[in-house]
Amino acid sequence: MRESLGEAIVLAGGFGTRLRQVVSDVPKPMAPMDEKGTPFLAFVLDTLAAQGITHVVLSVGYLASVIQEYFGAAYNGMRLSYVREDSPLGTGGAVKKALQACQHDVVFVLNGDTYFDVDLVAMKKEHLRSKADFTLAAREMHDFDRYGALEIDKQGRILRFGEKKYCAAGFINGGVYCLQRNLLDDVQPEVFSLEKDFLEKEIEQVHVQAYPSAGYFIDIGIPEDYQKARRHWGGS
Repeated sequence: MRESLGEAIVLAGGFGTRLRQVVSDVPKPMAPMDEKGTPFLAFVLDTLAAQGITHVVLSVGYLASVIQEYFGAAYNGMRLSYVREDSPLGTGGAVKKALQACQHDVVFVLNGDTYFDVDLVAMKKEHLRSKADFTLAAREMHDFDRYGALEIDKQGRILRFGEKKYCAAGFINGGVYCLQRNLLDDVQPEVFSLEKDFLEKEIEQVHVQAYPSAGYFIDIGIPEDYQKARRHWGGS
């Protein structure tokens, strides 16, 4: 049995507007991946369990009951807690609220509609070694325009978040984070974007470290990539 790696927050409250043409009756993280109807979120949670996470806080909103009824209070040896957004809080507001249900000093944060196979043990070691406030799993990509490229110095510190535009090669924000639990305590707005309103604006004041990973990456936010994910897990 692996040593406990601690806690993770999974953001699972989005509407999934772009995916609604193919998956309309469930929240985006519950999109079925195979003929048995296994939801995408199950694969995200399975990865957390395999790496030693023992407590997951699910930030839910849109059709929250679908997620709660499927997974309940425990899954794959992990305790599950639910923090509900009564109205959309943005990624930052959702994380800040979910952090109140955490006890550990260092907490992982993931998006429920993105799968990124990251070595979380090594990522946490890098977070502690670099004395970062916030560590971000960075994925090298080629020929992309859906994401902004990161500017990273030789020590691995992120200097700037680029705008979304075509890039032949570069590192992107992979949506897996490791952060200090008290980092957002003094952020005033209740509704804010973790990426745009906090990380990008506070990049000179907050130590944001990159943790490069070449693990399998898929974001099911658009129908084409949802179908890729179905082929990966379900063979369809």
